[in-house]
Amino acid sequence: QVQFVETGGGLVQPGGSLRLSCAASGFTFSRYVMMWYHQAPGKERELVADISSGGGTTNYADSVKGRFTISRDNARNTVYLQMNNLKPEDTAVYYCNYRFMGRPSNHWGQGTQVTVSS
Repeated sequence: QVQFVETGGGLVQPGGSLRLSCAASGFTFSRYVMMWYHQAPGKERELVADISSGGGTTNYADSVKGRFTISRDNARNTVYLQMNNLKPEDTAVYYCNYRFMGRPSNHWGQGTQVTVSS
C-alpha cells in the first residue's frame, strides 16, 4: 500500500522559513522521481519541484526558484522541501508524490498546510 505522510507545515510570517518532510512507503522509493505539489484554496494542484531518483537533478516552478530547495534521503525513503523567504502566495496545502509513467501516481497523502501571513 503506497503511503505518503507529509509534515512540517505551519503558520509563518512573510520572509520566514519552513522545512517540509514526506515519508513514503509501499514502493521502491529510490527508483522514482519524487515531486512536491501545492494546492491553494480554489485552485488546482500545481507542481512545485521535483528531484531525480538519485538526487542529482532538480527542477522548480518559476515562482519558487531561488527560494525553495528539494532534497531526498533514499536510505530513509524521505523527500524534503526547504522553503525560504516565504510569501503569502505560497499559502497552500503541500503534497508529495512520485512520478509514474510521466504523471503523479494516483496515491496522495493528507498533505501539510502552509500558511504565510503576518
